[in-house]
This record gives sequence, C-alpha cells and structure tokens, in this order.
Amino acid sequence: MLRMPYGKYKGLRLVDLPEPYLVWFSQKGFPQGRLGEDLKAVYEIKRNGLEYLFTPGQPPPAKE
Repeated sequence: MLRMPYGKYKGLRLVDLPEPYLVWFSQKGFPQGRLGEDLKAVYEIKRNGLEYLFTPGQPPPAKE
C-alpha cells in the first residue's frame, strides 16, 4: 500500500492515516494524481465504516 510522501504523517501507510486528517483533505481538496485518488478512496472507505476491506480475509462486521 502507498505511504504518505510528505507532511506530519510522512511514511505512514495511507490506510493508517487518522480520519480527521482525511476529512481535512476532503474539505481543502485532495492532491492531484495517484496520491489524491488513493486518499479519496481511503477516505470513502473509512467514512462508510468499511475498514475491514483493508484486512484481506476478514469478514465484514455482523450487523446489529
């Protein structure tokens, strides 16, 4: 998986970025190119509670 290439979270995997940081990007604008597209995807996955998709083989959580 891609890692954050700059900033406070440089070197951190995109899937491990804190959600508030992704929300900030969504409000200010994602970067252009592949990084921006990947950040958007991670943001949407986290926003919709689908983090289990980051762990292959893990089933979705049971609905209550």
